[in-house]
Amino acid sequence: MTYSVHIPWYATAFRPDKLEAALAQVAPVALRYGAIHYAVYRSQEDRYKFTHICDFRTKAQWVAFWDGPEMTRFRTLHSGWYQVPVLYTPMDVAAEGSMPDLVPSGDLDPAA
Repeated sequence: MTYSVHIPWYATAFRPDKLEAALAQVAPVALRYGAIHYAVYRSQEDRYKFTHICDFRTKAQWVAFWDGPEMTRFRTLHSGWYQVPVLYTPMDVAAEGSMPDLVPSGDLDPAA
């Protein structure tokens, strides 16, 4: 089973773009710790709100990532860029899916 962790980040005033760039840099580091997936989402309705998702095979991999030097340094250097506390939540994947190579209907040739 996948050990999925959702980390809510909420940027402080005038810092959402800087936080977005910093999260985009640090998020891929999870792959070095065994993550099978990561993503950083930014809310379209509240531009200060981010959700950082990391999927690992084990909790130990997550702990190694979160307590590792890269994330510790990230939290230290950017501590004024987000609100604290940061309360991450381990989640179970209840359902998921995707549609690879999906062609939007507007891109189809009507003569075909």
